[in-house]
Amino acid sequence: MRFKLQVHLPHYITKWFPLAIWRMPDDTKTVYLTFDDGPIPEVTPWVLELLRENNIEATFFAVGENVFRYPEIFEQIIEEGHAVGNHTYHHLQGLKSDNLTYYKDIVQADRLIGSNLFRPPHGWLKRGQYRYLSGRYKIVMWDVISCDYNQNITKEEVLQNVLDFARAGSIITFHDSKKAAEHLYWALPRAIKALRAEGYEFGKIEFPKVRRLFYSPAIQRIRRFRNNLRQFSRWA
Repeated sequence: MRFKLQVHLPHYITKWFPLAIWRMPDDTKTVYLTFDDGPIPEVTPWVLELLRENNIEATFFAVGENVFRYPEIFEQIIEEGHAVGNHTYHHLQGLKSDNLTYYKDIVQADRLIGSNLFRPPHGWLKRGQYRYLSGRYKIVMWDVISCDYNQNITKEEVLQNVLDFARAGSIITFHDSKKAAEHLYWALPRAIKALRAEGYEFGKIEFPKVRRLFYSPAIQRIRRFRNNLRQFSRWA
């Protein structure tokens, strides 16, 4: 299969991270829509409505800071049956962060998101970070990136990126972000329609949860306290 580095990486690159999930092992004609960087009120509710209209369950890799700001949208994602994953708290890139700062940021996000899925922002990790996180999360990368965030390409090119490289088991990445909004609004519904016309079904990414070594009882108590506080503030 041909490749386009911004959209679809060749195997000689992805093999350096063999424990990461680049494509779902699927014998059926199923693709997996994923959305990065939300939730935000300007874009995520529109995505949820489109998915609801098309009876699609997807996977949202949430930034912890956005979950903290907009908990009601994050709860809506879960209530509507979608899967969620950790995308760090401050959208930190692993290559530009020391390990301790990076891990703490992920744990901070984990307190709010509570998922065993992790996607590193921009897909970049140091080898040590990759090894450490692989023992605690399913690291989910991608098979196809739409490049909807790229202001130097057209909305038609965003759509074509998806249609050119989608295949059975593809993990397809869009972004529920302000930067990607214009391209997303145009390309996503057309991608869904075109993929359906080609006989594809849509799935969400889920793996059995495993015990997470650094998800301590103290963190669990903090999370319960924050949830209780949020509920109390609604009743007040």
